[in-house]
Amino acid sequence: MEIKILGFKGNILSVDQTLAKINNFRNDGEVIQLLDADSIAGLKHVKHGVNQAILAFNREENLANDLSVEICLRCSAQRQISKAFKILGLKEGKMNLCAILINCSNDRYDDLNSMFDRDDDVLIADKSKLMKIYGINKKELENSNIENIIIDRITKLIVDY
Repeated sequence: MEIKILGFKGNILSVDQTLAKINNFRNDGEVIQLLDADSIAGLKHVKHGVNQAILAFNREENLANDLSVEICLRCSAQRQISKAFKILGLKEGKMNLCAILINCSNDRYDDLNSMFDRDDDVLIADKSKLMKIYGINKKELENSNIENIIIDRITKLIVDY
């Protein structure tokens, strides 16, 4: 399984139209998931969330019927789809995007490049934003960094299930 994680800047005029366009150029077996990069704590965070989503499907312990949605759930450390989409979902307007491509041809990369501007710097964490988004307090940060705190919350989705 080949997984690529890419950063982009984009302007979402319509969430539905953007998702429809992505679904139109996606082939069977390919997964393309776009997340709000402002809610991402780094590559390790995304990789862990994607890995946990794939493992959940393999164990038949997935919370969603679609791997893309499961990735959003796991990366957001949420059980409810509506909460996950509120944290990591697309919103209309200018956005920093984290694109996750699984088993995609290079054509998908070109397709995304035609829609958005490539910028991996959007995947660099903004600690103060993430503290608000995930409800992380300063005391928690005394013992760990923000990325590891979120990864721990993702892992607890399995334990608490």
